[in-house]
Amino acid sequence: MLYWKKLSQKERQARIEKALEENVNFTLDTSLGYPASKLDSKVYYEEASFLTDAPTLKTYVANPNHIGCHTLGTSEKAFKGTQEIEREVLDVLAVDLFKAQPKSYDGYISPGGTEANIQAIWMYRNYFSYKLGANPYEIAILASEDTHYSIPKAANILMLDWLKIPVDFHTREIDTFQLENIIIKAKEKGKKYFIVVSNMGTTMFGAIDNPNDYIQVLEKHQLIYKIHIDGAYGGFIYPLSNKESELNFENPKISSITIDAHKMLQAPYGTGIFLCRKGLIENVLTKEAEYVEGMDLTLCGSRSGSNAVAVWMILFTYGPFGWCEKIRVLQMRTQWLCDQLDELKVAYFRDPFMNIVTIQAQYIEEALVKKFDLVPQKHNGDNSWYKIVIMDHVEVDHLSTFITDLKESLYVEKRITNEV
Repeated sequence: MLYWKKLSQKERQARIEKALEENVNFTLDTSLGYPASKLDSKVYYEEASFLTDAPTLKTYVANPNHIGCHTLGTSEKAFKGTQEIEREVLDVLAVDLFKAQPKSYDGYISPGGTEANIQAIWMYRNYFSYKLGANPYEIAILASEDTHYSIPKAANILMLDWLKIPVDFHTREIDTFQLENIIIKAKEKGKKYFIVVSNMGTTMFGAIDNPNDYIQVLEKHQLIYKIHIDGAYGGFIYPLSNKESELNFENPKISSITIDAHKMLQAPYGTGIFLCRKGLIENVLTKEAEYVEGMDLTLCGSRSGSNAVAVWMILFTYGPFGWCEKIRVLQMRTQWLCDQLDELKVAYFRDPFMNIVTIQAQYIEEALVKKFDLVPQKHNGDNSWYKIVIMDHVEVDHLSTFITDLKESLYVEKRITNEV
């Protein structure tokens, strides 16, 4: 690891204090031109004693604005200290986690994975339009039916067609036969440029798409494309649990990645991360933001620098080895649950490197859904699956209770069937 390390509590606190000292201090400094301030002191008392030992909360009170993209060009000098914290986070994620070369990427900490995904599609739409002269109706999004709803949302906002690719019911793998048929039909209708969204951990199943499924078909038909990896859920687990993963920047076909820190990393909502290769994010420059120092290359504009500090604190509290250890514990719990389901002959889906177990609905009674807060595939309409996400708060004792109740419900159902 080039950037990721474990720091002591004193080292972390000193680093954040230094960053805040480098930012504007609205209490002490004369700053007349900024439409920003610390949080209202009548409500958020900045001299509260507990803030001394709580650097993340202290940053929230200081209220740094991280408008812009701090990996490219200049940025608002009033918040240069915490902007550097954001760059340190991005170095860890882009270089150490996703194997980019140093200084070969751009990105920012966004207000969530939905925005980060929309940012990617916006960027590629403009790239195809500005660089290759594409018309919007010639551009299409390719993504599986299991893809997060942020993708159809992006398609709606950006007025692009989303070509939804079916997946196998049991394996959740992309149906490559139907994929090719869909691409052939799209090509016949005038589609020439494709934005591929390949999932690193789908929301419902934790399934991993193989981007090569898209690449082989698109290149066979000599079509132009860009690949975005939606790792909003899997980004903080899959690269560490699967050492052979090729879903990173060593793969020259992959141009951007989204990760959510408010899922596996347990950072505050909403904290997403957007990463892309150099030379792409300029396509979403808002030239009209002339009063902003540097360039605004983000969808949100102003955003809280406190989220960057929160992610930094988590990463540098654990370090790479501590985080890998945490992932292994979750993997063991997930495997324990799968072993129990296997014994009961209950059908489920689980990618072996992920911590989501999705059980076919026919095995789950409504009482279990309510007691254990299981999440359905669909709240309205036909529901085929319920998922269990093995997070830090889900212990084996909780899973054991679930298995006991599941076993009892299956026994009762079998007994009634036999009696009939």
